[in-house]
Amino acid sequence: MSPIFEGIGVAMTTPFKDNQVDYDAFRRHIEYLIDNNAQSLIINGTTGESPTLSDEEIKNLLKTGVETVAGRVPVIAGTGTNSTQKSIDLSIFAEETGADGVMLITPYYNKSNQRGLIAHFTAIADQINIPVILYNVPGRTGMSIEAETVLELSHHKNIVALKDAVGDLNYTINVLNLVDSEFSLYSGNDDNLPDFTALGGKGLISVVGNVIPGEMQDIYEGMKAGDQTARSRFNTLMPVINAVQIDVNPIPVKALTAELGFGEYALRLPLLPLEEEVRQPIVDTFNAFRKGVRV
Repeated sequence: MSPIFEGIGVAMTTPFKDNQVDYDAFRRHIEYLIDNNAQSLIINGTTGESPTLSDEEIKNLLKTGVETVAGRVPVIAGTGTNSTQKSIDLSIFAEETGADGVMLITPYYNKSNQRGLIAHFTAIADQINIPVILYNVPGRTGMSIEAETVLELSHHKNIVALKDAVGDLNYTINVLNLVDSEFSLYSGNDDNLPDFTALGGKGLISVVGNVIPGEMQDIYEGMKAGDQTARSRFNTLMPVINAVQIDVNPIPVKALTAELGFGEYALRLPLLPLEEEVRQPIVDTFNAFRKGVRV
């Protein structure tokens, strides 16, 4: 099976205005991302603050996203929760709405063992007919999908990829050595894009891509083409990548999406905006990068 996408998928932020979803800003952000060469859009993921969104907001964001994208790039819906049945319901809704795939995080808080993970993901994938990306982020969920578990799940016809946010390339290597070459791995860490691509990854589901998708896609394409300058060019992006990692995601990156005009600099509790003495240097770093100034 062909990958859902190759290169940079963007884990989109959710813009707010007066603590309500700003759908106009969301549409404008989508246009910006497509115009700047994002290869896929991921809606209602962790970066989108999905745990704080109402069911109605989650559904309206996905509907708006699918309608606005209009088939120009794949739309992937974050539908994973710590409830198997709720994840099934959201995944069915995503398919009916026109999403091109779903992304399923491991259950959090009521975390399971590996047998439970296989049963959980299989139960969801059995109920839909669009591709499934597994999402492994143990730093947030408190558990990991073992490489052998990924292998077993990869045999399901709908489970076609893994977002690997483990942050340990030895894990990536172990998975790649086990799964079929048609099973796609996407990094979940902006800072390891060159190394992940060199190992055989199909791209990145990116946070920093919310503001510099084209630059990140250029690095991916350069790495795939064997461009010897790709790594040095990637180093010029590191100040912006480091800036969006200075605090818990998506707190820093939303300072930059706000700078671009995509919603207010606002988050929903329990997340709070950065204090001004921290926010302003991040914005300064980003603006210096946009002007071509090395920082």
